[in-house]
Amino acid sequence: MTPTLPAAIHRIRTHARTSGPSQRPAIKNLRQTAWLACAVLACAVSAQAASLHVTVLDKEGKPLPDAVVVVTPVTKGAAKALPPLQATINQEKMQFIPTVTVVSRGARVRFVNNDAWDHHVRLSPPGLTAAGTPGAADGLALRLEGKSDGKPAKFADVVMDKPGAQGANVLGCFIHGSMSGHVYVADSPWTVKTGADGTVVLDDLPDGTATVQVWHALLTVAPRLQATTLGAAPAKLSTQLDVLPRRRRS
Repeated sequence: MTPTLPAAIHRIRTHARTSGPSQRPAIKNLRQTAWLACAVLACAVSAQAASLHVTVLDKEGKPLPDAVVVVTPVTKGAAKALPPLQATINQEKMQFIPTVTVVSRGARVRFVNNDAWDHHVRLSPPGLTAAGTPGAADGLALRLEGKSDGKPAKFADVVMDKPGAQGANVLGCFIHGSMSGHVYVADSPWTVKTGADGTVVLDDLPDGTATVQVWHALLTVAPRLQATTLGAAPAKLSTQLDVLPRRRRS
């Protein structure tokens, strides 16, 4: 087993105390190399320890849920937590639940019909509307039978392998026109959906400049890019979108 850096340095010090004069120059070089390796390791750890807190507000200044925040650092790095590679979207009470789903490229998404009636799910790529004909070349169509009492719900799996360069894949139903939803296929590992409080926190970002883009289903123009600088201190960013979602009465 390869010793850790602190253990290796301890061995070098022990060997230095028991060595003769002829070996000391080589031991000195080893010691310098070990300390240099420690410094490089420390820099590598600190170079990817930044965090970013993003708040998304709607047109009235209220927290905006279901907004997708995409952070793209200029410096390459590896995120510890990636968007999921598996997700389930339920059709229930004539709704897609969740309304917005964020997944990694190549994710398998399962569509489950928990309603007693049939649904004919349509999935249109980014940049297109959720209109079209079943089996159209610009999207997918999934016919799911209604759930019978005492029997498992019908489902279908789809692999999402194309990131949303222009936004998210649009969900709809050919039978029930009021149903709508979105699947956002992330191209950046730092892609998160806001919750009810309109905020997200992204950790383990590389230090340096990064661009932040916020997508929402109600945006009628391309999301604008915002630049931010990441470092040792947690960064904060607030953005307001020109959208006003319909809120349900409590």
